[in-house]
Amino acid sequence: MADERQDEGSLGYAGWRVALASGAGVLVSFGSLLVYTFGIFLKPLTEEFGWSREAASLAFGIAAIMIAVCSPPLGYLLDRMRARRVILPCVMVFGCAFASLALLTPHLWHLYAVFAVLGAVGSGTAHMAYARAVSTWFDGHRGMALGVVMTGGAVGAIVLPPAAQALIGSVGWRGAFAVLGALVFAVALPVVVPLVRERPGFDRERRVETEGASVGEAMRSRAFWILIVVLFLFSIGQNGAMTHLSALLTDRGISASEAAIAVSLLGAASLFGRLVTGWLLDRFFAPRVSFCVLALGAAGVFLLSSAHSLAMGSLAAILIGGAMGGEADITPYLLSRYFGLRSFSMLYGFSWTGYAIAGAIGPVLMGRAFDSTASYQALVVELSVITFLAAGLMLAMPAYARRVSPAPRARAAAAD
Repeated sequence: MADERQDEGSLGYAGWRVALASGAGVLVSFGSLLVYTFGIFLKPLTEEFGWSREAASLAFGIAAIMIAVCSPPLGYLLDRMRARRVILPCVMVFGCAFASLALLTPHLWHLYAVFAVLGAVGSGTAHMAYARAVSTWFDGHRGMALGVVMTGGAVGAIVLPPAAQALIGSVGWRGAFAVLGALVFAVALPVVVPLVRERPGFDRERRVETEGASVGEAMRSRAFWILIVVLFLFSIGQNGAMTHLSALLTDRGISASEAAIAVSLLGAASLFGRLVTGWLLDRFFAPRVSFCVLALGAAGVFLLSSAHSLAMGSLAAILIGGAMGGEADITPYLLSRYFGLRSFSMLYGFSWTGYAIAGAIGPVLMGRAFDSTASYQALVVELSVITFLAAGLMLAMPAYARRVSPAPRARAAAAD
C-alpha cells in the first residue's frame, strides 16, 4: 500500500481535515474558552458574591496547577491509546463543568472545585491532545499542520471575549456560562468525534516501531532541558505581560476601549504568528526560527515598558501575540523532531507542566510589582531581558537526531 503521507502537500489530503477539525476543538478548549473568557466573567462574579478579585483569581491559579499536575498522566494515556479516546471524555467533562458554573453558589470552595476539575481535564481538550493525532498524518508539512491546529486558540482570543461579554449583557453571567458550555458539545459531537483520528495504519506502525526516544532517554538529553527552561522563562515574561496589558495601558492614560483594541490585536497577531511560524518550521532549522520568534516577543515586552500611546501599546501587543502564537507551534514541532512520536504526548505534558507553573508566576509577579511600586515599568524591562535570554538559549539546541521513518519498517513487518 502506498504511503498515505506522500500527498500531504495536497489540499485534498485527509490529514488537513483532521488538522482543521482539531483547530475547531482547540477553539472550545481550556486554553481558549476558559483562558480568554476568565477576565470577562471576573467582575460580574465578584460583584454578585462580594468576593475580592484576588480570591476569585485564585480559581485560575488552581486550574493552572491542576494542568501542571495532570498533563503528564494525560500525555501517558495519549501515547498508548487513540487520541480520540482521551479527548472525548475530557471534552465532555470540560463542557459539563464549564456549563455548571451557571449554578455557582456564594461559597468560594464551589468555584475552586469546579476550576480544579476544569484544570484536571484541560490538557485533554487542548492542543497537546490534538497535536498527537495530527502529527501522525504529517512529516514534511508537520509545521504548517500544527499551525492550523493552533489557530483555534488564536481565533478564540479574538471572538470569545466579545461573545462572552455580549452573552452576559443579554442573558446574564449564568446564562453565558451555560451557553458557552453547550458550545463545547456543539463543536465536539459533530466535528471532533467523526474527524479527529490518527492516520490509518498508525496503530500497527506504533506496535512495531522501535525508533523514537523513551521518556527517560528524552530527559537525559540536552535538547529536552533547554526546551523546558526556554518555555519556563518565556511563559513568565509573556503571560505576565499579556494578563496585565489592559491594566498597564489604562494606567498610562489610554482609554479602556483603546486598550481593548490592543488586546484584540494581540489575538490577531497570535493567529498570524501561528500560521507564519508553521510555514517557516517546514523550511528552516526550527531552533533558529524559535530564536527569531522569541526575540520579537522580547522586543514587544520591552516596548510595553515605555508604551504611553495606543500606537506603541498596539505594536507591543502585536509582537507579544505573534511570539506567543509562534511558540505554540514550535514546542510540539521540536518534540516530534528530536524525540519522535513514541513518547510525544507525555513529553509534551511535561513541557505544559513547566509552562503552566511559569504562567501562574508571571501574572503574580506583575501584580506584586504594581502593588509595591504603583508601576509595572521596572519589572517589565526585567521580563523583556528574561524573554531574550530564553531566545538565546534556542541557539544552543543541537541538530535533530537522524531517525528512520517507521512507515516502511511497519509495512515490511506486516508483509512478513
